[in-house]
Amino acid sequence: MSVRRILQVVCLVGSVSVVVLLPPNYEDDIEVNYSDYYNEISDGDQSNVEAPTTNPPPPCSAPEFSKWDKLFTMLENSQMKENMLLQYSDDLMKVELRSLRGEVLQFVAQYGGSCAAAVESAARRAGSQADLRLHQALEQLKGAATEQQEHQEEVLRRIQEAVQEQAAGLERLESSCLNSAGTWTMHGKEMTGRAKSFQTRHATPDGGEMENGAQLDQGAQDISAELQSLREQLELYVRATSSRVLPAGCDMALFYPMRSPKIHAEIIPQRSMQTHAFTVCLWAKPTQVLNKTVLFSYGTTGNPLELQLLLNGQSALFTVGGEAHLVEARGAVKEGHWTHLCGTWSSEQGLASLWVHSQKAATSPGVAEGHELPEGGTIILGQEYPVDGLAKRFGFQDTFNTEAAFTGKITGVNVWDRILGEDEIYQQARVEGRSCGNRGNLVAWGVSEIVMKGGVELIY
Repeated sequence: MSVRRILQVVCLVGSVSVVVLLPPNYEDDIEVNYSDYYNEISDGDQSNVEAPTTNPPPPCSAPEFSKWDKLFTMLENSQMKENMLLQYSDDLMKVELRSLRGEVLQFVAQYGGSCAAAVESAARRAGSQADLRLHQALEQLKGAATEQQEHQEEVLRRIQEAVQEQAAGLERLESSCLNSAGTWTMHGKEMTGRAKSFQTRHATPDGGEMENGAQLDQGAQDISAELQSLREQLELYVRATSSRVLPAGCDMALFYPMRSPKIHAEIIPQRSMQTHAFTVCLWAKPTQVLNKTVLFSYGTTGNPLELQLLLNGQSALFTVGGEAHLVEARGAVKEGHWTHLCGTWSSEQGLASLWVHSQKAATSPGVAEGHELPEGGTIILGQEYPVDGLAKRFGFQDTFNTEAAFTGKITGVNVWDRILGEDEIYQQARVEGRSCGNRGNLVAWGVSEIVMKGGVELIY
């Protein structure tokens, strides 16, 4: 049975080969009738079909194919070719992809290490260059700072030399002016005679007097120009040193760097503050003045505002027994400049006065007449206790008002239990004075104890 199947397969393959090798015009010989939709075979064709016999066909004999068999054979052949082409193209793509993958892997294995080394080397070079540039920039900055410092020192040296030269010139000019004044005072007639003789000598008909006058005018203009230059340099020097120089020969001052509810200073008086007369003097250089800036304040638990020396814009105020009794001096204060203030008060007359730079600027009668300053109070510089402030002074609350805080410098604070005379106040207000003026018997600047709180600094 198996032998028979083998023979049939061989014959089928042979017949297929014959069909494949048919000439190209073979297809034209086949007539296909599509009129019958169901492809039915006629009875005549069926009669031609012989009944199968049991006898086996001879080996290698090609069976006869009908036109339908031939058609189906051609279709199968074309499908087989298409499948073969698809399989070939698929195999070709697989082979090419395997080859490309192998080449990529080979390239990565060959050049991967060198690329990583190149990247690392480039990063190191960039880092070293950045460090070098940073070092060079730092060196340039240091050199520029050194040059700037040397330049500033040279400018300061030249300014000092110029100031010394101008000071010597001023001294010579002053001595010559004094000598000239003495000569004119003592020998007025002689100088008048010399002037007349000078005019007589130079009053020549040929215009010599006019030439001498022109020379004198030119000399006067030269002297005026030199004096103007000297004045400008002196003003520059004064502005440069005024921020560090204290007035009246005072060797220390209290510096209030900012406006704060905690920055203030307390002064411990040397004796009881109970008195019927009072004088307070001080130097102040405010940085900024608001509607109410406190310089000096003395208060007790009964009245925190017993006695005060205040600033209000460009005005100075002096109060006794509360703000209802005050003396005001307008235009007395200028920000950034030293101002000397003195306030005097007497209980018997109720007369309060305010002095600015040794000049009586304001006076008011009937101020706290018959009043007596109580003892046991506290003296504060640069702040004031509010109404409930003294009750909280031993607590942890903020007991001061920020808006009333003083900013700037204060020095030369002295207090007496009497009214100073005009000459004594003048001595206190001398800018060129020594030892910061006379010391008070209640508060003596440089002797009485000062307790600085909240950031007040003591400068020299």
